[in-house]
Amino acid sequence: MIEAKKTQRATVRLGYDGKVYKVFHGPDAVTRYTNEVRVLRYLEFRECPFVPQVLEAHPERLELVTNNCGGRVEQISEAKLKELFAELEQYGVRHDDAYLRNVTYRESDGRFCLIDFEFATILDPSVSIEVDPERGVAKEEVQKVQLQWSGMTHVGRFRSNNEDAFLAAMLDKRGISYLGFAGSSSMDNREFIFAVSDGMGGQKSGEFASKIATQKITQRLPREFAMKSGSEQNYVAKVIIELIESIHHDMLNLSKYDPNCIEMGATLTLVWFRNDRLYFGHIGDSRLYHLHADSGLQQLTEDHSHVGWLRRTGQINERQAREHPQRSALSQCLGSGHRYLRPQVGMVRYYPGDTFILLTDGVIEGIWDHAIKELVRNPPSTMSSQTPASRLVLSAVETSGTDNATAVVIETRA
Repeated sequence: MIEAKKTQRATVRLGYDGKVYKVFHGPDAVTRYTNEVRVLRYLEFRECPFVPQVLEAHPERLELVTNNCGGRVEQISEAKLKELFAELEQYGVRHDDAYLRNVTYRESDGRFCLIDFEFATILDPSVSIEVDPERGVAKEEVQKVQLQWSGMTHVGRFRSNNEDAFLAAMLDKRGISYLGFAGSSSMDNREFIFAVSDGMGGQKSGEFASKIATQKITQRLPREFAMKSGSEQNYVAKVIIELIESIHHDMLNLSKYDPNCIEMGATLTLVWFRNDRLYFGHIGDSRLYHLHADSGLQQLTEDHSHVGWLRRTGQINERQAREHPQRSALSQCLGSGHRYLRPQVGMVRYYPGDTFILLTDGVIEGIWDHAIKELVRNPPSTMSSQTPASRLVLSAVETSGTDNATAVVIETRA
């Protein structure tokens, strides 16, 4: 192994196997290591072709292993240098150490590349990537998993009709199949789609809206199963965005021509299990949570509301958000007269023991975030025979019950 660089911040060695081994040390080593892994995973999602790819990540020794992007460049024009870093920003990342020392030349395709992303910033807010560097592993080391799911929807204690809907479906070469309220399956040659939707509008239009949102998914996705090209991440994100936009336009058109559908709208949160990753799309204030196998609960989606923004920016806490008079006012949803949408799409890599939880606001208003984890992982003995989704819904209905309540819980197991 050849030592290529040794500074106060890092030691870089080139392996005879063609890999680059970078060990972080010095001031803020953990922060710099975490940021570089996160940025490179993000650029992998964006299919950026001129940056290193993460092959292994070892947080216990702050070591990052990537592929080799060529040799360092000794001289380059100022115009070309600016062009390279400007091109990077088209992929949603600004390199905050934009100097020649971070440029390499890859002879295999005659391409200038960029390296060393410990000082870099993700700019693009429309795609969120959750990266857990403490569990970063090489692609070939990802374990196969089984999925176990449960779903439940409840009208609540005061409503006369249920405007919520949920979807559980399996996708394979034969097409799409609807799944039951609970079940399990391996991921071998299969993909899985789960979604929740909360409809809104007068008369029966809210109930109709949530059904449109979930049924449209099954009409669009089956023909996408075999599309497994090298640009999978961008491809799947594009499919999800187009799907959400098509549902939105269908609802707007219905509201124009059917007086019963005026102001019809819906939230939608969907997840797509594909290989070792979960892709998600979201609009509105239903939620997707990630319950890590070895840590806490994390909300992956952002509530598209002013109250959600106040909570994200730390101006109010969970209790204040639940009591805020404008908590139900959405800034974005499907239909409901909104002309423009900016759906949230993202990707996470999942591992055995991870759990993903989709909830409509009827559940969110009925139980606190800390109770979600307890009801899924450590339920009281009186509820242990119920499915995780049933525990969440029935607890929310018992506590509040003022709205329809829906939950889908997907557990991953080795």
